[in-house]
Amino acid sequence: MKVIIVEDELAASDNLSYLLAKINPNIEVIAILDTVTATVDYFSKPHNGVLVFMDIHLADGISFEIFDQVEINIPIIFTTAYDQYALKAFKVNSIDYLLKPIDEEELSDAIDQFNEQNKQKGIDNLQIENLLQLIQTKPSNFKQTFLVGQGDQLLPVKTSDIAYFFIDTGVVKAVTDHNKSYTLDVKLEEIEEALDPAIFFRANRQFIVRRDAIASIKFHFNSKLLVEVQPPCSERIVVSKAKASEFKNWVGS
Repeated sequence: MKVIIVEDELAASDNLSYLLAKINPNIEVIAILDTVTATVDYFSKPHNGVLVFMDIHLADGISFEIFDQVEINIPIIFTTAYDQYALKAFKVNSIDYLLKPIDEEELSDAIDQFNEQNKQKGIDNLQIENLLQLIQTKPSNFKQTFLVGQGDQLLPVKTSDIAYFFIDTGVVKAVTDHNKSYTLDVKLEEIEEALDPAIFFRANRQFIVRRDAIASIKFHFNSKLLVEVQPPCSERIVVSKAKASEFKNWVGS
């Protein structure tokens, strides 16, 4: 079985490839694509893939933009970190999904289901339109407060006071406007989904920044952007070339 992975997180695509090989050594990952642009280009040409695993958020936009530009006529299993409201939208539209982080048993079940329903073709435009509408009209119940551990107590920290979130040697931390750092027992992907995208932006795999914490933006090599925040961060915050345009539009909106 030849499969295609559309995923902009290297760790996520590596993990999915590993699990697929573990479940069935005959599964071959023939392409890993990390942007809308790369995916459109790939499916504009002949290919021999039979199944696609596709993340919702890619480096240069949302994956549903792909279907406006190219037809994918093979089954797709979306991989998503969306909450339960959005997952109901997938069920309503009869679209398969796997919730991140991907569980080996659930992945195996999805492969079995694909094998049993191998005649199923790609999703149609109406399904995508309905799904996108449901997700975009999701209620704005974004997280207002994070409970953080400090010694033997839990402290409430307002989301509006957090300048940026980042991963420090595998640990997620939040830094406030007053330059206080707190450790969070949650994944950065889960934090991203809980935040208002009009206020916070996933700059790269390591950082989520608040709009008004951005002090300056500098041009970096290879059309990347270098973001400086306040309070200052010891780590460089680099926005990739693929994501630079989206980031500038977000800052300027």
